[in-house]
Amino acid sequence: MFNKFSWLVAVALSVSLSSQAQNTLHPTSASYEYPTDPKVAEKLEHWRDQKFGILIHWGIYAVPGIVESWSIVNEDWINRKDTTQSYEEYKKWYWGLKDEFNPKNFDPGQWADAAEKAGMKYLVFTTKHHDGFNMFDTQYTDYKITDGPFKDHPKANVAKHVFEAFREKNMMIGAYYSKPDWHSQYYWWDYRATPDRNVNYDIRKHPWRWNQYVQFTHNQLDEITSNYGEIDILWLDGGWVRPLSTVNEEVLSWGAPIPEFSQEINMPKVAEMVRNNQEGMLIVDRTVHGPFENYRTPEQGIPAEMSSDPWESCITLGGAWGYVPNDKFKPSRKVIHLLIEIVAKGGNLLLGVGPTADGLFLPEQVSRLEEIGAWLEKNGAGIYNTRAVESFQDGNIYFTKGKNQEMYALLPLEEGEELEESISWTLNPPKNGSKITLLGEKKSLKWTSENGKIHVSIPKSLRDKLSNAPAIVFSYEAE
Repeated sequence: MFNKFSWLVAVALSVSLSSQAQNTLHPTSASYEYPTDPKVAEKLEHWRDQKFGILIHWGIYAVPGIVESWSIVNEDWINRKDTTQSYEEYKKWYWGLKDEFNPKNFDPGQWADAAEKAGMKYLVFTTKHHDGFNMFDTQYTDYKITDGPFKDHPKANVAKHVFEAFREKNMMIGAYYSKPDWHSQYYWWDYRATPDRNVNYDIRKHPWRWNQYVQFTHNQLDEITSNYGEIDILWLDGGWVRPLSTVNEEVLSWGAPIPEFSQEINMPKVAEMVRNNQEGMLIVDRTVHGPFENYRTPEQGIPAEMSSDPWESCITLGGAWGYVPNDKFKPSRKVIHLLIEIVAKGGNLLLGVGPTADGLFLPEQVSRLEEIGAWLEKNGAGIYNTRAVESFQDGNIYFTKGKNQEMYALLPLEEGEELEESISWTLNPPKNGSKITLLGEKKSLKWTSENGKIHVSIPKSLRDKLSNAPAIVFSYEAE
């Protein structure tokens, strides 16, 4: 298990993050609970084989190109550009973006094609973020994509068409859903002010209103898991909506206010309902460790240690989760290096890519994804269907292991770095007489073992051929 996760908020343009002090309250076990349902366990192991997925944040925040949802929260770390505009005026403007969101060129096929070319194997799509704007045709609120200028478009029920496009690529399908809903009168009640991210009234004094919210949440999750085809993953965000007894140091490190009461939505009932609709469905109740967090999701970072428990780093391709103008995208080489380290430590990489308000990926996003896919097409055997080993790293070399005991040694290379004539490592040595090859190359490489150290010779012809490679992968049979 990893001892500590880094949970960061992606911030763009008008919003910045400042750290706050940590306290201790209601500590709880961070131990992982492997699912006991055989169907869930089977799907979980299949998900672990996929290694690389795409997380798509898309909503009304794409219209002005600002951080998703967070700018409407009244917390100290939020800074808005216009200091003359009142908080209530800002919220009114933000809610009104619904009437401007008209993505006439929305093309889920372009997204799915780009993800497939990238070598991605699963999707997580934002059906609703914290701002409460629904990207599916829910029947429980009018605050949705199908009740605005886009409503008459043949693909107005966005989530349906996104799921279908990715399903046609044989990808696993995940539905992101925010447990808090800042637009709902049952969560942020207009009768009260909205001081922070939490429910803005005392649930103990207004149980009817909270029960209405719980029912609203259940109704929407029933819709998503009943009406949108096969869905493999329910990815629940907004970890402050949780039982008070589960608040721990990890939660307190966010610096967010903690109410004196639970914000429970009855996760046992949710799990029973969605798995009646979707047998074996994975549930990711993020940060609420226990039976409803089938895998962990460290955000914008990688744990320091390997874990044999299932986990996934969710990291943005650019600087923000959604679309923002002039975003700086990571080089494909950087993403490949992240993927190698994450997989070697036992995790999956969920890469965040935000479409424009018009419904398209930018050319720069598509080209990055294609470059990643070109590397995976040649070297994917060292990534997909592998598992981590205890001795996962030796210097700058990472290791993974295939299901038939084949071993892979993955060497990330920096821009302009020249391959040396001999590559050496000590851990995870090859079996005596084993052949060592580079993935994508047919010829075996010469290797020797001296004083417990493996030396693999790289001929000049190969060094020249791979001079600009972002990484190389050795394949061999381990001892």
